[in-house]
Amino acid sequence: MSQTDTHTGAHPDLAQVEVDGLTRSSFLLKGALAAGAVYGLGAVTPFVSGAFAAEGEMGDVEILNFALTLEYLEADFYNVKGKTVGLKGQARSYAKLFGEEEADHVGALATTIKQLGSTPVAKPSFSFPATDEKSFLALASVLENTGVGAYNGAAPALKSKEVLAAAGSIVQVEARHAAAINLLIGQSPTPDQGFDRPLTKTQVLAKAGPLIKK
Repeated sequence: MSQTDTHTGAHPDLAQVEVDGLTRSSFLLKGALAAGAVYGLGAVTPFVSGAFAAEGEMGDVEILNFALTLEYLEADFYNVKGKTVGLKGQARSYAKLFGEEEADHVGALATTIKQLGSTPVAKPSFSFPATDEKSFLALASVLENTGVGAYNGAAPALKSKEVLAAAGSIVQVEARHAAAINLLIGQSPTPDQGFDRPLTKTQVLAKAGPLIKK
């Protein structure tokens, strides 16, 4: 992926992120990544919203488990993959800090799910197509921006104001991660001038659906 790609441009690297696990949450995550791979990050929000709507009303716990699956991915990316690609300087510092924060998000979401009387989804396994610092940072930018879009896509379906507030506090940190990484690789921290430009659910599902790994 070129560092000149725009926030709304297609990101083939997303299609190469492997998610091994057949839970509903991991399936939705695969779909979100496939949407970003075909249409760009602006496609993630309508894909997530459409995926929720496609199977009827989802409860807060199901949405939180989707968010937890995404946080598992990001935590694994920084804390496991980040140690294998020779990161240095600011990139290494960011990976350490962001990995700790993503792990905190995992813990917070798991705790909230338990407090709601349910069981947190099991952690899937992941495989990331990054081989060096440059490709790692490029993929970090894609994943962080994808995370922001996924949270924004899921948030309107939340019923509990307390849960919505908790998700809102997490997505703000994800957005700061995205901005910091974008600046580090020479991209704008606000590539869409403050607003996403999502495609319709129909446009995304027509191309992204067949690409979801099952």
